[in-house]
Formats: sequence, structure tokens, C-alpha cells
Amino acid sequence: MSELLNLWWVWTAAALALAVIEVLVPGFIFLGFAIGALAMVGIIFATPGLSAPALLAIFGGLSLVAWIGLRMAFRKQSSGAKIVHQDINDN
Repeated sequence: MSELLNLWWVWTAAALALAVIEVLVPGFIFLGFAIGALAMVGIIFATPGLSAPALLAIFGGLSLVAWIGLRMAFRKQSSGAKIVHQDINDN
């Protein structure tokens, strides 16, 4: 398992698979995991030979940071719906 997690193409394939799942399931749930898996490619190149628990912990942390960043970025978007305080027929 540790040898498999130290391969960069495994993390790239995981990122692509999670991105495809995100397209099928709305809500920006899997996009944070996809970003975390894609960031793991850089971690693998920077520090080769990390243990499997360390890689999974880093992946979890990166995914959490990506998910929080996505929540902050997309929270500011308005749906365009207006709140009506006065009915047109109340005159």
C-alpha cells in the first residue's frame, strides 16, 4: 500500500476520478478531495519516501484546507433571489 501511495500517477488518477464524481454529484463535496489529491502530486515530488500514514494525513489536511477555501469562495455568490417585503396586491 505504501509503495502505491508513493506513485505520483496514483494521486493524479484519484484527482481525476474525484473530479468526475464531483460533476455527477453536485454540491462541491468531492472537489476539495480532488484538489487535495492533485496537491499530493507536488508533495510526492518534493518529499519522496513518506510513509502511508503520513501521506494520508497530509492528504486529509490538504483536502480540508481546499474544502474550507471552496466554501469561503462560493459562499459569496448570490443566487439572485430577492426577498419580498411588500406584496404587490397590498395597496
